[in-house]
Amino acid sequence: MIKTNHRHFIQLCAVGIVVLAFCLTASGQSQSEGSPDEVLAGVKSFLYQVAHPDGSFRPGIDPEYKGMSDTSASGIAAPTYATILCRTFGWSLPYPGETKNLILSLQKPDGAFYAATGAFDPNAPLAKLYNTVQALVTLRLLGAEPKYDPTPVIEYFFQGSEFKELPLYTTSFFPHFYNALGTKMPTRIDAKMCALILGEQTEDGYLRNHVASTFHAAHYFRLTGRPTPKAKAMVDRVIRDQKDDGSWCHHPPDWDVHAAFDALFILRQLCEPDDPRLPAVYRKANKWILQCRKPDGGFSHYPQNPTSDVDAVYFHVGALVETGFLQPLKNVKHEELLGWGHMMVPGKTYSCIE
Repeated sequence: MIKTNHRHFIQLCAVGIVVLAFCLTASGQSQSEGSPDEVLAGVKSFLYQVAHPDGSFRPGIDPEYKGMSDTSASGIAAPTYATILCRTFGWSLPYPGETKNLILSLQKPDGAFYAATGAFDPNAPLAKLYNTVQALVTLRLLGAEPKYDPTPVIEYFFQGSEFKELPLYTTSFFPHFYNALGTKMPTRIDAKMCALILGEQTEDGYLRNHVASTFHAAHYFRLTGRPTPKAKAMVDRVIRDQKDDGSWCHHPPDWDVHAAFDALFILRQLCEPDDPRLPAVYRKANKWILQCRKPDGGFSHYPQNPTSDVDAVYFHVGALVETGFLQPLKNVKHEELLGWGHMMVPGKTYSCIE
């Protein structure tokens, strides 16, 4: 107990130093002018400020803030994204053992993980899918295995046609699940998912006119080791759809909440690296994302939103990795496990199929 408390005291002191340094560097300039080092110092300080000694994480600094998007839906989202960000940049998680034990405590004998907080109905199939995938990612990154076999969560969707009832932004959840579990995805599941995606894709590469659903399709094919269908058309539309302010927010606040990350994944993974359009696209994207940066070191989902959110922090920081503005830790193993693909290496073949 004394050793643990001493460790926590040292961590809190370190956080104080980081917060002070961040405030000193940010005080003389607008938040959108932060250097990469200043951005990372702010992000690290924010994560330590929202960490609880029990291993959980608040969505934001204010204890009354309920989160937005993933952090609003599930209490598993914030510890997952915090773990991913710490692994991305080689930081120590504030309370790694406690976070691991917390996630393990949320699994039930049916294999699913049930978040203790969040707007999701924890018994709904979508909630079980999301929570289980995210929990497995967290455990894998923390070197732990689930207590119970989680595959029944996935099998439920393929006993009939239940997988067709899920939102199209969940397609890549399935290979992501098997990657996190460290096993191969059955070919029968892959065949059904490919048929679903191809049946929804239009000539411009998009699925239902939605950049998020289109991103998950691209993520699906990258994780399963095949060329993404209609990749060139998809890339061309992503570039065409970028707004003058640098964002891809055509349907805010909820539908395009992660649009910049989604669009930039598609460009980084599918665009020719010497495409002359990319530098300008990336510059505009960086400018918009950095406008979402807040004095507490975090990011809000949109520039006009006042509150930093762990969800926004993950997706905006991930997007800044995708554009090359932020440099992650080198030689990270199993980089495809880190969140929704911000660390995946363009051109590298990944495959999780039997």
